[in-house]
Amino acid sequence: MDPRTDLPVVGMVGGGQLARMTHQAAIALGQSLRVLAVNPDDGAALVAADTHLGSHTDLEALRRFAKGCDVVTFDHELVPGDLIRALAADGVAVRPGAEALRFAQDKGAMRERLSALGAPVPRWRRLPGEAADAALAEFAAEVGGFPVVGKATTGGYDGRGVWVWDSVADATSVLDAGVDLIVEERVRLKRELAAVVARSPWGQVAAYPVVETVQESGICVEVIAPAPGLDADTAVTAQQLAIRIATELDVVGVLAVELFETVDGALFVNELAMRPHNSGHWTIEGARTSQFEQHLRAVLDYPLGDTSLTAPVVVMANVLGGAAGGMGIDERVHHLFAADPAVKIHLYGKQVRPGRKIGHVTALGDDLATVRARAAAAARWLRDGEGEIDPHHQPARA
Repeated sequence: MDPRTDLPVVGMVGGGQLARMTHQAAIALGQSLRVLAVNPDDGAALVAADTHLGSHTDLEALRRFAKGCDVVTFDHELVPGDLIRALAADGVAVRPGAEALRFAQDKGAMRERLSALGAPVPRWRRLPGEAADAALAEFAAEVGGFPVVGKATTGGYDGRGVWVWDSVADATSVLDAGVDLIVEERVRLKRELAAVVARSPWGQVAAYPVVETVQESGICVEVIAPAPGLDADTAVTAQQLAIRIATELDVVGVLAVELFETVDGALFVNELAMRPHNSGHWTIEGARTSQFEQHLRAVLDYPLGDTSLTAPVVVMANVLGGAAGGMGIDERVHHLFAADPAVKIHLYGKQVRPGRKIGHVTALGDDLATVRARAAAAARWLRDGEGEIDPHHQPARA
């Protein structure tokens, strides 16, 4: 407990935007959020007073960081499992634990576990270190031919570590690189969805409305809540699937289950994330309880919060870094607020690089097309600093 407040100290390993936004949620709850950051200019380190500098792969740094924390959690899944188990052996409450996180860290292990549970996943196979080309050709024949999808079992994110192969020759450079790989069938995709849930150590669960996620070049650029045109039965199926996975894997905290919806209406699990997730950023303004507050409630074993929407339509658009030069970001914010006072801006304190995720915007309202246009225009303006900011819309009341 923090002796200044008599409230728990939560330690979050990782100093990125997820820790930054979790810190903002902790303030309202009176919690003391301690952050382990690699660099003093990491997004969370810029705002959190109790920031420790150190590496998530250094056990002694983790032990020093965890001392005095009531619970330790994560803003990424990069901490090696043996280090998490060492902390738990020291008596540290680590949530989620190493045995759960393994299935977010290793795509092969995740596919094996979900297959054993009978959860819907695309047909898949591990590619062996030797004769991988023959195994790839055999798998492609089993699923009806190329193209197929190759994935690095560890380390991939935002489109990295994922390849679409049209032939064995197309995969040669990756196969020859010695990367540990799985291969999956390429499903007939209609769209991507996400079911975000939270689970406490006591076993309470809470589910957010299922959302649609829109990807460009492997990066999520837009999230629409609730997923438009998703029938109620399919939405409930997705939520129940996410709750079952959280329960079976003993996840504590927020779990995001990324899903494929196929053209014939089937759902398949794509990825798992055991932390606050990009597909849940809309909840800051768009739900009664944000995913960041919910994660804190869950890891502290507090009763979970209301997940209902605050508006009929909520759209989040990621802000990516644009080309150098032009109007400064402060001036862009000024103009955007003047054009659409109801849009909400979240900037992560990152240096701008082309294509880098530097923030997000959220718009709320009643009409899907209008809200999507507002969010897209706001994100585009913050990226480019030029063009119109859709001056013809009528801002909705949030």
